Amino acid sequence: MGDLFQWSRLFQNFRIIIPFITVTFRIVVYATVFGLIIALALALVRIKKIPVLYQISNLYISFMRGTPMLLQLLLVYYGLPIILEPVVHIDVTRVWDSIIFAYVTFSFNQGAFLSSIIYSAVKAVSIGQFEAGYSVGLTWWQTFRRIIVPQAVRIALPPFGSDLVGLFQNASLVFSIGVIDVMGRAKTIGTSSGHVFEAYLDVAVIFILCSLIIRGISSCCNKKLDYSAGKEVRE
Repeated sequence: MGDLFQWSRLFQNFRIIIPFITVTFRIVVYATVFGLIIALALALVRIKKIPVLYQISNLYISFMRGTPMLLQLLLVYYGLPIILEPVVHIDVTRVWDSIIFAYVTFSFNQGAFLSSIIYSAVKAVSIGQFEAGYSVGLTWWQTFRRIIVPQAVRIALPPFGSDLVGLFQNASLVFSIGVIDVMGRAKTIGTSSGHVFEAYLDVAVIFILCSLIIRGISSCCNKKLDYSAGKEVRE
């Protein structure tokens, strides 16, 4: 392999790149928190079939699910300043860090995907559960909150874990708008040293390890909530 690959560069680059994983984690956390808020609102609109908002939410979800993540990122990065300039009378690209555009993009994207997961989970709960709630005098909201939501959470957890892994991997696209995450740092290392393979190999190892951890946490949560696996259910 000669000078094309060196173990020393692999370990040296790993120490340089690994601190930038916090950038990816911040994006994942912001996107999950704000995405959940958007998703709950969208799911409620779809469940209640609120006129006009229902059609708008379907259009929004179709757009988010039907376009590449990179395209959405670039549309927000270049389009949001154009939309905001007449309102705030400043060029937000001069005062906002690039990562804010990443937070916005991934939050909206997650809102669409998580709303589909939440909507499907609620719809998967038997309609008889609503009827049972009504029969004991509960209102729609009380039935939804006390009976439907706990069951829907258990149903939604596996796809939510898979979505989280996908979000973590997609977050690597932010280097395309100038955010220095692990991918961005690997690229700068390659540019300055002329040896990019070891740096990208380090990034691959980091993503694999983090994905395994997320999947492991998700699997543990699923097992804890899997009442059908012989766990004792408290009445």
